[in-house]
Amino acid sequence: MTELEHQPGVGVPDGWQRIWMPERMAYIKGEGKGDGCAFCRIPDMSDDDGLVVARGRHVYAVLNLYPYNAGHLMVVPFRHVASYVDLDDAETLEFGDFTKRCVGALVSAAGSQGFNIGMNQGSVAGAGIAEHLHQHIVPRWGGDTNFMPVVGRTKVLPQLLRETRELLAKAWPTS
Repeated sequence: MTELEHQPGVGVPDGWQRIWMPERMAYIKGEGKGDGCAFCRIPDMSDDDGLVVARGRHVYAVLNLYPYNAGHLMVVPFRHVASYVDLDDAETLEFGDFTKRCVGALVSAAGSQGFNIGMNQGSVAGAGIAEHLHQHIVPRWGGDTNFMPVVGRTKVLPQLLRETRELLAKAWPTS
């Protein structure tokens, strides 16, 4: 045995299986945020590169790059505003309509049985990008909370984000 293997907990088999999620470190470190607002950059990308599911006149629906569950969508206004009360009437109407369409697409494409829908306004309320309003639509299924997030603090996502985006874009309600 090496000196490292003699240290408690290092290199000693303990029966635990570990799931490594090195891509999560980019989120933790805040890497890849670039200059300016991420939500203002996404509309300039292709739908595939930006993970955009649908675009309207005032808002767009996009997959969360760091989802809580498979299919975790966000509705984001094109205009850079921080607060829900700053949306004008047309933006508010389409914001609500896109939220409904997200739910419809997730039910159609993934058979979602329930949803957590909401927004965190301001960093003190938990907003990761507080300067640009966005609403989360997190699909839920019976039994989707299992030992992984509870014990391992890890979500198992069964599909690549690009594949999820393609399915949801195809299932996007037109009216």
